[in-house]
Amino acid sequence: MLHQWWNIDTYSHILLVPLIICWLVRLKLDELASVTPRPWLPGIALVGAALAVWSAGRALDINLVAHAGAVAALQAVVIAVLGVRVSLLLALPLAMGCFLVPFGDEIVPPLQFITADIAVALTHWSGVPAQINGIYIDTPAGLFIVAEACSGVKFLIAMVTLGVLVTFTRFASWRRRAVFLAACVVVPVLANGVRAWATIYVAQYV
Repeated sequence: MLHQWWNIDTYSHILLVPLIICWLVRLKLDELASVTPRPWLPGIALVGAALAVWSAGRALDINLVAHAGAVAALQAVVIAVLGVRVSLLLALPLAMGCFLVPFGDEIVPPLQFITADIAVALTHWSGVPAQINGIYIDTPAGLFIVAEACSGVKFLIAMVTLGVLVTFTRFASWRRRAVFLAACVVVPVLANGVRAWATIYVAQYV
């Protein structure tokens, strides 16, 4: 996982997640000091289940599954060793651990199509003729392709990761949390479509 965090731009934001988790734990230090950790025996079953997922991912050579199992095992160890009461206090940092798993490649193809559709709609709106065929956009300035790197996936998953942090540390209302998280999904997708359109529009006139 560290190799992917360090070498793949899509996942470089994950390098901040361990620091965020440590900061979130630090915010709970006073509350944690008032609670006595008590191991929770059923947590061992959670550890076993997570390790089974990790093992299956390794056997099937599916990194996403293996990484998810590895992270879940760490989360389960915390629950098993420290107990339920402490784990409830650490619910947010434990949940943020899910963002240690490098994910997002799976949604690249649909994001490419969404970006292409937004770019073409804006291209027509701006008075530039264009035809679309999947992720290919044909204009008088040339043929444009919404490549994987232009899908906007890295903006989306980074925004969602930081959005969850902001949502649960700055908002108390669940309605506001839902609206903010929805914006964290919608805004990056729309913004990426605008960026793709701007490239086409500039190429048309410059």
